[in-house]
Amino acid sequence: MSSEPAPAEHSPFDVSETEIDEALAACDGDARATIRALLVGQAYLEQEMSQVKADASSGFRRRRHALGD
Repeated sequence: MSSEPAPAEHSPFDVSETEIDEALAACDGDARATIRALLVGQAYLEQEMSQVKADASSGFRRRRHALGD
């Protein structure tokens, strides 16, 4: 048995200082450009999620109709 404590579970909402530094570096240290890029990325993901939900819902309706439900 190891006496080392188990590593804490990593939440998808935990952001390290290194990840923040990498995001800033990707935008040449420009904080406003970094925020803009993150907001554009978030908007893109929200749009994709809406499309996936719409596609899944219509597919589900077609399947239920085919089964006579």
